[in-house]
Amino acid sequence: MRTEGDTWDIVSSVGMTALFVAAMRAVESKQPDALVHDEFAALFVAAADDPDMNQLLNDRELWARSPLGTEFMGLRSKFFDDLFRTAAEAGVRQAVILAAGLDARAYRLDWPQGMVVYEIDQPKVLEFKRQVLDSAGATPKADRREVAVDLRDNWPAALIEEGFDPTVPTVWSAEGLLPYLPGAAQDALFARIAQLSASGSTLACDAFDADVDLAQLADLQAEQLRDTPFGTVDFTSLLYTDDRADPAEWLTDQGWTTTIVPPEELAERYDRPLTAVLEPYAEMFNSIKYLTAAKPA
Repeated sequence: MRTEGDTWDIVSSVGMTALFVAAMRAVESKQPDALVHDEFAALFVAAADDPDMNQLLNDRELWARSPLGTEFMGLRSKFFDDLFRTAAEAGVRQAVILAAGLDARAYRLDWPQGMVVYEIDQPKVLEFKRQVLDSAGATPKADRREVAVDLRDNWPAALIEEGFDPTVPTVWSAEGLLPYLPGAAQDALFARIAQLSASGSTLACDAFDADVDLAQLADLQAEQLRDTPFGTVDFTSLLYTDDRADPAEWLTDQGWTTTIVPPEELAERYDRPLTAVLEPYAEMFNSIKYLTAAKPA
C-alpha cells in the first residue's frame, strides 16, 4: 500500500507502472496498424531486465489477455501525441510532461525548432531513463530538461529553476497520473498548473471514475491473471480514490474551455475498433475520460 512521501525506482511501486506502460507501448509499436511508433520503449524493458515485462513484450498470445484490451495503450498514446503536435503547430514552444515516466516523446516526436520539453518525475526514474537513452546514442529532437522532483512537493519551484517561463503558453500532459495522486495532491496539481499557465496554454489528462470497485478488480487479478505479467503487480493498491475535485468542472470554473472524449469516441476517431474487455475491467475502461482543456488567449 502507498504511504506518505513514498519513493520508487523503475522496478518498484508506481515506477513499475511506467515500465508496464513502456512494454505495452512497445507491443503497440509492433502492430501492423500501430497508432504510435516508439522505438525506445523496448529498450527500457530490456534494460530493466524484468522477466515478466520481457515475457509480455515477446509473447503475442499473452498480450491478447490484456485486461484493458489490446487497443488501450495505442489510443491513449495517440491522444497525447496529438495534444503536443497540435499545440506545436499552433506556435507553442514550451511543453511539460508531468510524471513523465518512460515517455520518450522528446525523442520520437518531430518537434519544431525552439521547442523546450520539461519532464517531471522521481529522480531514480529519470536517471534510469537517461542512462538507457544515452547508452543507445539517442538524441532528443527538442531541448529536453529533466525536473527531478515529486509531484507532491514544490515542483513549480523546481520547474522554474530549470528555465520554465510562466509568461508564455505551455502545453501540459498528465497521462496515466491522476489516480496515483492523493485527492489533495491532485487538487494542488491543477491549481499550480492554472497559476503557471499563460493565456493560450493547453492541458490534457485522463482518469476513470472514483466509484470503480477496486476490490473487485484486485480479486479478478488474483484469480484470472496471477499466472501472467498482468498479475505481477497489484496496481489497485497503488491508486487513490479519496475525494477530489472533478478536473473538467474545476478547469471550467477557472475559465478554461474543456472537452471530454470517452474511449469509444477515441476509437472511432483513430479508426481502431475496440475489442471486448474483461469484466469488471470493462467498468473501469468505459468510465475513462480523456480531457483536453484550453486557457483562452
